[in-house]
Amino acid sequence: MPEGRRIHNRLAVLRAERGLSRVELAHAIGVNYQTIGYLERGDYSPSLDLALRLSEVFGLPVEAIFSTRPFSPLSAQVYGNARQEEVSQ
Repeated sequence: MPEGRRIHNRLAVLRAERGLSRVELAHAIGVNYQTIGYLERGDYSPSLDLALRLSEVFGLPVEAIFSTRPFSPLSAQVYGNARQEEVSQ
């Protein structure tokens, strides 16, 4: 990966949404719990294998979890669209 290129992720949000601790998620994918913290903070970029294991655990495509561009907040996606619909009515 080119220097300065960061991989963004939604791991913390997905983990919280499913009520998983870092330890539980780490156990589910076979890594040390500290790896989950490094991933969530963006200190570590996952291998393809690790990204696919996370994808399986969350039941989501890899691109819903990881991106080369920052994710917009989910609230902006949900409420942003609702507000645009209200304005257009």
